[in-house]
Amino acid sequence: MHSLIPLSQLPFSQACENNKSAILTHLTQWFNHTSHVLEIGSGTGQHCTYFAQQLGHLHWHPSDQADNLINLQARLNHFALPNLSPAIALDVQQDWPIFSHPIDAIFTANTLHIMSKPLVEAFFAGCGKHVAKTGGVAIYGPFKYSGKFTSDSNQQFDHWLKEQNPLSGVRDIEWIHTLAQQQGLTLQQDITMPANNRMLYFSF
Repeated sequence: MHSLIPLSQLPFSQACENNKSAILTHLTQWFNHTSHVLEIGSGTGQHCTYFAQQLGHLHWHPSDQADNLINLQARLNHFALPNLSPAIALDVQQDWPIFSHPIDAIFTANTLHIMSKPLVEAFFAGCGKHVAKTGGVAIYGPFKYSGKFTSDSNQQFDHWLKEQNPLSGVRDIEWIHTLAQQQGLTLQQDITMPANNRMLYFSF
């Protein structure tokens, strides 16, 4: 039995709380016939615990960089969910873990603008290699269109990101399309979400 760290002492993202129900609306549709979902960059674990509860037919595989696993797993320990796997370490530029079941979907939220461009490229290469050809990739976050931000707040956010790390930044949707197409993925839906974010769904 795990010695549980109180939830109140674990990292918490208000943004996750704000967007999880809106994201769920689309995952319910896109992942209707999906069995195993790999989440890239599970962060605080608020998304995966919520989605695993709401989508009982899915087996959810949370992942993050090794340095973040302690707090992520601490949150997972509060949820005795048979369809929620233990957190695993995953660096998109290294060899991805081998799963006992085919991964037929990947989900990631608010990660591509944190990653450097080489990491984003590695993310899509990993999707092309590890997602079953009957599956898809769902991505949540802000994007630029024709080189333009969709809001002043996103432009300010991009400036803040680059102050933290010059290699980060809100990505151009056209570049994202190109990376996906190189892996055989086609954009099926691009949906406006709250707080000037987008929800993208690609499939083979």
